[in-house]
Amino acid sequence: MSLDHPSALDAEALYSELLARVGALLKAGPASTRLVGVTSGGAWLAERLQRDLNLEGDAGVISYGLHRDDFARRGLAVSTQTLLPFDVQGAHVLLIDDVLYTGRTLRAVVNELFDYGRPASVRLAVLVDRGGRELPIQADVAATAVTLPQGQSLELVRDDQERLQFVIEPKKA
Repeated sequence: MSLDHPSALDAEALYSELLARVGALLKAGPASTRLVGVTSGGAWLAERLQRDLNLEGDAGVISYGLHRDDFARRGLAVSTQTLLPFDVQGAHVLLIDDVLYTGRTLRAVVNELFDYGRPASVRLAVLVDRGGRELPIQADVAATAVTLPQGQSLELVRDDQERLQFVIEPKKA
């Protein structure tokens, strides 16, 4: 799907699709899979999936800031710290993110995750896969795939009622 306008991408409808796909993935096993959302949009999604799928406990939150390969240029752009309410060692982890693009953020997330232990498995579910990969990272589940010009950024935002929507902006330097 080529995307010219953010209203063409209904984040709430895509969340419903992600909910169904993640539910099916979890049902297929392993039973002890833990959800971990990538700061910030992925964390919102993981929290909501945890609740909507009636999963026990809390979803984890993982930051990518300290492991980005452009850390020297970007600094700590995200203030949320990693919070994993379970032992990562030997755990089955399903990472949740809002938009998968180059793969660099997910590479940083995996590095952060391994700082906490060695999981038995790591899978990835995303709301939107926008292609443009620079690293060999692939989602196990994506609610949709879209194409955007390189100079644009797709950002998930959440209002006070926790309703999701997408905003397309010029890519930040």
